[in-house]
Amino acid sequence: MTAVAGETLRTARLDLLPLRVEHADEMAGVLSDPALYAFTGGSPPALGELRARYARLAAGAPGGGTVWGNWVLRVRADGGLCGYVQVTIREEVAEVAWVVGTPWQGRGYAGEAARGLVARLRRLPLRAVVAHVHPGHRASAAVAASAGLVRTDLVQDDEAVWRLDLTSPPPPPADAG
Repeated sequence: MTAVAGETLRTARLDLLPLRVEHADEMAGVLSDPALYAFTGGSPPALGELRARYARLAAGAPGGGTVWGNWVLRVRADGGLCGYVQVTIREEVAEVAWVVGTPWQGRGYAGEAARGLVARLRRLPLRAVVAHVHPGHRASAAVAASAGLVRTDLVQDDEAVWRLDLTSPPPPPADAG
């Protein structure tokens, strides 16, 4: 499963590039709008802080059966970065998350990246993909739904748990039958 963390993933408009420390310079601008943290808390990271965080993430999970995957999103049309996706895999469950900078929101990049990541995760021996979404964050809920996750009744840390069960076959296409 660690191999997926180092792969470049491609969607129709995006390259999901494995995170490197060098991405911090451009990502500091992508993540600079305080409004981006309305649902998650926190504030825009300083460049030094982001470089240190990216160094830790790029080094990989500390072990114990946990795998981290972190990708920055490059828009192929202009070559710039617009956000990131990440996954933590533990005990055959992949927890995914996404962030797209405010100037790029509303263009479908988060959903496209999440769908691309989930499509790749479907090829791994996993039981489920989960995401935690603030109940008031409708855009993020739409991203989770577009990636095939369904909101559950579970709430963790004031966030709704969304889940995609991978132990049963996917439903047939809507036009089948």
